[in-house]
Amino acid sequence: MARRRKYSRKRSQSPGQKARRRKGPGGVAVPRPFSVRTSTIQGKGAFAWRWIPAGTRIIEYTGERITEDESDSRYDDDSMERHHTFLFSVDDEIVIDAGVGGNEARFINHSCDPNCEAIDEGGRIFIEAIRDIAPGEELFYDYGYELGNDKLTPDLKATYPCHCGSPNCRGTILARSRP
Repeated sequence: MARRRKYSRKRSQSPGQKARRRKGPGGVAVPRPFSVRTSTIQGKGAFAWRWIPAGTRIIEYTGERITEDESDSRYDDDSMERHHTFLFSVDDEIVIDAGVGGNEARFINHSCDPNCEAIDEGGRIFIEAIRDIAPGEELFYDYGYELGNDKLTPDLKATYPCHCGSPNCRGTILARSRP
């Protein structure tokens, strides 16, 4: 069975870079800069309720940490009517299942023209803005699903469709083919 990897060109943060804190002055918690509501793209989506500057760490992608084998046993693409999971591969062994104990990060939808990206920092996944995001704008990152060595066929593209509507839409949430 094909392995699902929900991640996009995630970049690792070097150990010398400091993580942005979710606490404000005096240790007071800072509210998330987005809310979750119905999306025209897919189900629910995350929408900025205030200006989010480029480079802002928005949220950590959380959920139960499981093995690739466990994710395959929980979610069998072949038996699903349509593909829908909240999985995010950290590496070749660990997957975060945000469907179990996950937070609002699981509602950030895919776009082929994203305004966010996934950052891997020591095995933890953070979503950061890659450009300024205006209030009311939906948050997106490129899922870039990888299916192991499977060749990108029209059937696979149909199993993993994209509905982002971007002029750059490639029609699928699968990773771009490598030459």
